[in-house]
Amino acid sequence: MKKKYVSVILVVVMGLSICTGCNYQTVKDKIMTGTSTESSGAKSELSMHDVEDKVEEIQELIDDNFYFGTDEAEFDEGIYKGLLQSLDDPYSVYYTKEEFEDLQQETSGEYVGVGVQVSQDAQTMLITVTRVFKGGPAEEAGMLKGDIVTAVEDWELNGEEVSDVVEKIKGEEGTRVNVTVYRESVKDYITLNMERRKVENPTVSYEMLSDHIGYIQVTDFYDVTKNQYIKAIEDLDSQGMEGLVVDLRDNPGGLLSAVVDMLDYMLPQGLLVYTEDKNGNITSQFESSDKHQFTKPVTVLVNGNSASASEIFTGAMQDRGAATIIGTTTYGKGIVQRLFPLEDGSGVKLTISKYFTPNGNDIHGKGIAPDIEIDLPDELKTKSYLEHDEDVQLKKAIEELMQEIGEPSVAKAG
Repeated sequence: MKKKYVSVILVVVMGLSICTGCNYQTVKDKIMTGTSTESSGAKSELSMHDVEDKVEEIQELIDDNFYFGTDEAEFDEGIYKGLLQSLDDPYSVYYTKEEFEDLQQETSGEYVGVGVQVSQDAQTMLITVTRVFKGGPAEEAGMLKGDIVTAVEDWELNGEEVSDVVEKIKGEEGTRVNVTVYRESVKDYITLNMERRKVENPTVSYEMLSDHIGYIQVTDFYDVTKNQYIKAIEDLDSQGMEGLVVDLRDNPGGLLSAVVDMLDYMLPQGLLVYTEDKNGNITSQFESSDKHQFTKPVTVLVNGNSASASEIFTGAMQDRGAATIIGTTTYGKGIVQRLFPLEDGSGVKLTISKYFTPNGNDIHGKGIAPDIEIDLPDELKTKSYLEHDEDVQLKKAIEELMQEIGEPSVAKAG
């Protein structure tokens, strides 16, 4: 497998998109061609010649001494992934061509899988089930919200990237997969067998509750979310909605463009969010126009899994005085990532900036505290689906809306 690995280091950026979730120029200066970064005032200790020599030296050691066989493709991908892992940022990731295609497919709202949403703790790297899709294979197999994924088939997890684990769970339609989880409520490991099949993942669901209270749940911020969200509001308005609950609990975030568009629909002209680079320079500001605003009372439900774009929505609505925030403190992911497609179809996601709410609040690592704090009882936290009449957070949100509307508080949720 001896060959020159200059191609391992040289990558070409073809395009980009921004998602909420290393400064790109710094990495680019180090890996593109062999030019020095001294002209920008920074001295790079990394040169193309040194990297090539060291990779070839290690390669020769592997060729001459490694007992097991090697796979050139995996060798290449390992170098790419290692380059990103060296940044010590769990949100900066290299994706293979297949992984990058899956990432893009995810935003379409339809894929072949088992019907779960998971999140990864940046510190412990544990992967936790945050949502089980109603009627999906995972729910049918008995998976619950709060389950910690510990193995897929015979692969025991030990700090692997969530994207790698998701890729392993997904597969060809009609095949089956074993997923082992740790369930805290029984303090035991459970292996669940489920069929992979096409799963619909609508990002917005809605209904009219009692007393003309509209309820909208947003599970992700994807390309399709804005239109789904506006359609929901328009439909609820046509039914005589007098107040609105926006449920962002367990929403891990998504595209910055999607949440900005939704806020533009909700708020009058003014600042929504702005970003700063590592030097404190403002890199972008997003403002709402005066084309449309939602003028009825709003409450927003959040919890510890409401992250990223969810926090941009929450922070803007709170700072602008447009909603009462109810629930528990949000996750605290106040940084923005950008996706860089590469020439061969693979891609890189890099943290490029930090975002701030309209009032200048830095929520990274802190989260957003609700205006009214109320938690769910422990026995309800692991349920894959909450009935409205047992959802104390929703009841509180309705109660607040009823008071603002000026009607007696009856705290109905259905």
